[in-house]
Amino acid sequence: MRLIAASRHALAQSVEAPVVVAEAWQAQALAQAIGSRLAISGPPELRGQALGLTELAGRGCGVLDASALDIGALRAAQLTELGDHRETLLGLGTLLGEVGIALVGVAGAMDDEGTYWRCMEAIDAADESRDRVLEMLRLLTAQDQKVVKRGSAAG
Repeated sequence: MRLIAASRHALAQSVEAPVVVAEAWQAQALAQAIGSRLAISGPPELRGQALGLTELAGRGCGVLDASALDIGALRAAQLTELGDHRETLLGLGTLLGEVGIALVGVAGAMDDEGTYWRCMEAIDAADESRDRVLEMLRLLTAQDQKVVKRGSAAG
């Protein structure tokens, strides 16, 4: 959660287009890392969606130019544990929504058609990544409801 919070703060403080793009890249890299972690060691019901998140976030990174980014400043590389899956996914969903909004602002201000279309592709990737996150949250809720029903039936 601290990495998500740091990404949200950095994105909110970003004003210039290259910085916004770099922060969007950071957020997608973090989504990719979280997806990878969930795909490997998360709850079994999330693994397929988590793998999809990893792929979509990777696409989001691929279309954005992160050449100005210092590799030592890569937040995703600092990910050590996820903590509460639901809380992590809620925070990540919020971050990805904010990424999309920030990139809309960048795309709207671009005179360069190539950068505009890269932003549009990154917006799509952020939106699709967010959809995966929301699906994982739905799956967690469904799993929680099954556990409650089994507990009620046993009692």
